[in-house]
Amino acid sequence: MNALQQAFDARNKKQNKIEKTKVLKTPQEAFALLEQYAAQGYDAIAAEDLGYFLKCFGIFDREATPRQFMIRVRIPGGQLTHAQAVVLGEIAREFGQDYIDITTRMQVELRYIAIEDIPEIFAKLDAVGISSYQTGVDNFRNILNDPLDGMAFDNVLPSQSLLLKLQSLFLHHYEWISVLPRKFNTGITGSFANRSNVFGQDCALVLAQKEGRYGYNLYLGGKVGQIAKSANIFLKDEAEVVAMYGSLMTLFRDFGFRDNRNKNRLYFLIEAVGMETIRKAICMHAGIAFATAGETLTQMDNTDPDQGRVQLKDGTLALHAVVPSGIFSGSALLEAADIAATYGTGELRLDVEQSLYVMGVVPQKLEDALKEPFFQTYKNIHSPYFNHLVACAGTAHCPYGVIAGKSDAIEMSEYLIQAVPLEEGRIRMYWSACVKGCGIHGVGDIGFEGCKAKENAQTVPGVHISIGGKLTGEGEEGHTVMKSVPLIRAKYYVASLMCEYRRLKNPQESFEKFHDRVLSQYTRAGIGFMMKLLAYVRMKNIALDFGFSPKAGTGKIEEFEILDWGRHLYYILLGTEPYSSYTYFAPTLKESLKPPHELDISIDENLSEVIYKMIHPNPQERAEVFSELEARLDMFA
Repeated sequence: MNALQQAFDARNKKQNKIEKTKVLKTPQEAFALLEQYAAQGYDAIAAEDLGYFLKCFGIFDREATPRQFMIRVRIPGGQLTHAQAVVLGEIAREFGQDYIDITTRMQVELRYIAIEDIPEIFAKLDAVGISSYQTGVDNFRNILNDPLDGMAFDNVLPSQSLLLKLQSLFLHHYEWISVLPRKFNTGITGSFANRSNVFGQDCALVLAQKEGRYGYNLYLGGKVGQIAKSANIFLKDEAEVVAMYGSLMTLFRDFGFRDNRNKNRLYFLIEAVGMETIRKAICMHAGIAFATAGETLTQMDNTDPDQGRVQLKDGTLALHAVVPSGIFSGSALLEAADIAATYGTGELRLDVEQSLYVMGVVPQKLEDALKEPFFQTYKNIHSPYFNHLVACAGTAHCPYGVIAGKSDAIEMSEYLIQAVPLEEGRIRMYWSACVKGCGIHGVGDIGFEGCKAKENAQTVPGVHISIGGKLTGEGEEGHTVMKSVPLIRAKYYVASLMCEYRRLKNPQESFEKFHDRVLSQYTRAGIGFMMKLLAYVRMKNIALDFGFSPKAGTGKIEEFEILDWGRHLYYILLGTEPYSSYTYFAPTLKESLKPPHELDISIDENLSEVIYKMIHPNPQERAEVFSELEARLDMFA
């Protein structure tokens, strides 16, 4: 423990402003005032309660909806009984303008709530066994699980009972409310498929096998921009998991950093002392010499939304309903609950891609269920551009949002359906409206992070675009290929990628596998340039049979890509090689060369100049990086 104490002492010479707020009162004292606030109205609420303490109970004051609140309701593992779904739907209709957001933590957010109604809402939630406790600020957040836990054929270890045991360690216990340095996210999966973004959590319990026994490997330190890493611990049963988790809770509470809130997640404690130190501390505190890690078995992609229906172990089906960007309503939730009761077991399950499953539908009732109006709005199978779409709250409801987010995501997907229709495929487009990453953009096949951009010297909404995020294997963060792209341009650049995916993909190949097979051979700058180039030629109606090759051969070296692509473009436009011979992606001889436009005036001048710069006869004038070329490819000019 000495290393943890030393790291704590080094980082806690001063405390951040939230830690100073916490000493003003206890969360219990703040919650005790709720009835009084409801009676006296919004203006009676203390500033520290609006800004912090009410968030401990899932009550958020939002600037976008003045004098109205968002309530974030904890849905453990995303599992909703019929009664719970009905109550949530009725609350949204009666008190929240019939609006619901489904979140990437498998829970729901109610909006437009008046302080006067919150005690009654809490009583209704409590009556069906759900609450909004500890869904905000420095608390243990809603625990994720496989949405098909206990029912999917690939689910080896049903984990919901374990989830509830872990939750019971902290939920509704005032000694654990607001005592952490920062929020703490947990995920569990006992399945071969990763349906719950499990590796993106502070604490991930992942299906594993060791010496013929099934259990959980422990991964720690996940957050936005970082995938959790193995803690080299195998937990052989639920008792060991509970013991480990209790120890981890205490260690993070006692030694987590409390100075800089941008650097006080569990990841930073691990970074400071090393994973082996954390492992030893967990074992020491728990009094158990936990086994070293086994073989992680959660390796598969989540294909269920593309099928629309999933056969379950008991012979029934789970019907998927796509909820674009998670924008839902109380009325729709009541419809879904009614369908679940009529055709299935009555249970609904939410997933991390902001959609839901109707559970336990008998095959004989399948066609009748799909004829319900609900499935006309929330399609059982949508386009590949919608089946896995995720978007966080954005500027409409979040003070941190830089872009609208949800509407942007829907608009782009609708555009792509028309511009680049796909009969089949799997593409996970994840949108975060700001750097905080609530839309889990880092693990998307294509990720969008809201930012400010420039268009005609004016500041406009934009996105950083990344590709290559993974949920398969042990997960992987994507990498940025375009920065600060104005939103009005982004859909055209993404369409370039989709055109190449459609052109080169193998049958039933996901974008993730396409990325690994084709795009991973190219530099990030090269991919961004290709997206812009192909958008330019489409916008200018230039016939150009050019794009990525399944066999790049340029060694992922930017300078080589530039000359190789320039050669090919020159040949496509003029039918001849620019130079007689090449050595290591450079002309062997000193030869003169003219821009393509001077040889054929029908060739677009901007494109001609770009190509000439790529293959310029003077090495000092030849482009070495793609950023030297992009200014000439303004598709709106």
